[in-house]
Amino acid sequence: MEEIRQKKKEKNAVILAHYYVNDELQAIADYVGDSFYLAKAATGTNADVVVFCGVSFMGESVKLLNPEKTVLMPDAAADCPMAHMAKVERIRAYREQYDDLAVVCYINSTAELKSYSDVCVTSSNAVKIVRALPNRNIYFIPDGNLGRYVAGQVPEKNVILNDGYCPVHKAMTAGFIREARKKHPAAQVLAHPECEEGVLALADAVGSTADIIRYAKESDCKEFIVCTEEGVAFRLRGDNPDKSFYFPDGCACCQDMKMNTLEKLLHVLTTGENAVELDEALCRRAVLPLERMLELAK
Repeated sequence: MEEIRQKKKEKNAVILAHYYVNDELQAIADYVGDSFYLAKAATGTNADVVVFCGVSFMGESVKLLNPEKTVLMPDAAADCPMAHMAKVERIRAYREQYDDLAVVCYINSTAELKSYSDVCVTSSNAVKIVRALPNRNIYFIPDGNLGRYVAGQVPEKNVILNDGYCPVHKAMTAGFIREARKKHPAAQVLAHPECEEGVLALADAVGSTADIIRYAKESDCKEFIVCTEEGVAFRLRGDNPDKSFYFPDGCACCQDMKMNTLEKLLHVLTTGENAVELDEALCRRAVLPLERMLELAK
């Protein structure tokens, strides 16, 4: 950790860590949060180098919003399967079918998918932005579960669902919640909208990772069953040392997020390896839906 701090100072670098990476990376990071918060945080610094402890689409988002900065990933192979789970051919087909179609792209997606979209959203602002769009027909990519949740909140829209999913959240089941409630009858259930519909139906609160953190802190309840990636436990337990948090056994760990380590962080700070490089024309197209999100979210 001391070597990392020294290298960070030498390189005028800033370290960003997603809630889902290992505890020690969250502890040493300058900013910890969800992917869009971190991309915005990078723009507010005078750092020349940004090291993003997360997965590839997150590094791309930082680069799109900060093209002049060097963006490094501790492990270039850390990826998000869901970020690739939409097809350009299907986007084109729906645009031909619906004159007023808006392609709404979850920020958990590749720069290429963003470049074919009209607006990006996060799990925190998806409902607000879809409701604000003038379009009635919405193609929501890539996450089908988040799209289904948004559709339920905005019934006046025709939300067309994609078949993408987060493997971690998909593995969490309603059966787990029922069993967990038998063991912890006083606990409240907090679920991310990337979870399956049956899980959300049993939850006391549904929201983004940041929403879950806020709810747990403000609630008088002392026990929580948490349906999202287990890395968020570092923040939850740090904010609430007097409360207990339970996660699904065996399925709450994103292996890609855990590919980030202190050793790899130090290595890229030292060598400058694993820099995020994006085609200039792609950047111009892909940044537009991110900028539109910022406008609509105000």
